[in-house]
Amino acid sequence: MLYAILCYNVEEAVGSWSKEHHDQTMTRLHGVHDKLAAQGRLGPVARLLPTTAATTLRKGREDMVIDGPFAETKEQLLGFYIVDCASLDAAIDVAKDLAKANPSTGSYEIRPVAEMHESHLPAEKKPAA
Repeated sequence: MLYAILCYNVEEAVGSWSKEHHDQTMTRLHGVHDKLAAQGRLGPVARLLPTTAATTLRKGREDMVIDGPFAETKEQLLGFYIVDCASLDAAIDVAKDLAKANPSTGSYEIRPVAEMHESHLPAEKKPAA
């Protein structure tokens, strides 16, 4: 079963990390990525730009396009993983590995994926890894 592991944290806190702290955290996270990739279990991974770059389409009687995220929250969605896991417990174990690699505050929301579509982006349009 595929699971989405959604990464939430306080955007300002992550943005204030020193380059050294950021690089160390990313090295630890890449260790988790490499382990999952070697097992053939790692799907798409994305790190989102800050909410200041977000645009929201609010649905209603008339659709409205606004700058920024839909709701004011203490934590923001910063990125996600798609991981193939045999069970929810296995997905929780992956989230725990990610949490150990990135010991800052925040949370990981784990949801089963109902549907997955293959990317049709040309290679030059896909984000760099």
